[in-house]
Amino acid sequence: MTDGDDGAKIGFTYLSGFDVERLMLTDAEILAAVEASLAAQGRGETVVEPRTHLMPGGGIDGHFNVLRGVIRSAGYAGVKVVGDFVQNYQRGLPSEMAMLMLFDPQTGVPKAMIDATAITEMRTGALTAIGAKHLAPAAPKVLGHIGARGTAYWNVRLLDRLFDFEEIRVHSRRAESREPFAARLSEDLGKTVVATDDWESCLDGADVMVEASRLSKPEPLFKTRWIKPGALVVPYGTMSALELDIVDRVAKIVVDDRGQMRAGPLGALRPHIDAGLVSEDAVHAELGEICAGAKPGRENASETILFWHRGLPTSDIALGAALLEKAAEAGVGRRLPYR
Repeated sequence: MTDGDDGAKIGFTYLSGFDVERLMLTDAEILAAVEASLAAQGRGETVVEPRTHLMPGGGIDGHFNVLRGVIRSAGYAGVKVVGDFVQNYQRGLPSEMAMLMLFDPQTGVPKAMIDATAITEMRTGALTAIGAKHLAPAAPKVLGHIGARGTAYWNVRLLDRLFDFEEIRVHSRRAESREPFAARLSEDLGKTVVATDDWESCLDGADVMVEASRLSKPEPLFKTRWIKPGALVVPYGTMSALELDIVDRVAKIVVDDRGQMRAGPLGALRPHIDAGLVSEDAVHAELGEICAGAKPGRENASETILFWHRGLPTSDIALGAALLEKAAEAGVGRRLPYR
């Protein structure tokens, strides 16, 4: 690790995107770190502030998500800012780019600044996979996945690590994104991943159904009739793609954080909340409560379950902490002066 403290009494570690790539968290490390943070949340050892949205205005098609949280048992507070700019592909840029700042929660001393673009993708996939670990049918064979952004790759990769699906179908709006997405997954997973031409052929009858679309406005493209009894539905698109009657089909609703249900105008179940069809009382559990053993997950094969996650700052903090630990061992990153 390069030391650039220059005699400063307080310094912090900087990990660039190249550093994060070099450190290469394994699938097992990603899942373990995020599940540990969820269990800490279930035990009441965390603070999760609902995300806020910074809108640039002026006709700009995009916004910033600001996430804030604390894991007391890990010794970190964190703030992540992630841009969400759908049209960035036209400029050859990722649609999501993020930075994570970590602090000592007892003193406020800055501890690290990390390129969190890959962290955002990995932790989202981990949250989807850990939700499925506790909520999916016992031996799911078919995965249907809508969306081909960076988080989508990690959804499919980590889900398949847990379940080794017999069939994986993916779809996104643009053929020029879904075809390479399927090809990359096929190569990395060592099995055929099929890119479908429409939502129905991707989702209909799947055991695990993930919706990570990039809609510009709410549009009910995910049809309730495609959900078979006992399936797990995981919607987390920024704009809702669900029909209102989906709540009549599911036996349980699980969320990552009840506080996020109250926050902002966005999210997969926002129209259902606004219509009075979903309330906090209707939520079976937060995923952290299930990971901590305080609430049951799936209880029988016939339960159709919906898991809505919006993303937790504590997942970002957990992966940031895991990267810092590996960086210290490997001598990766730079030490920068603060004061």
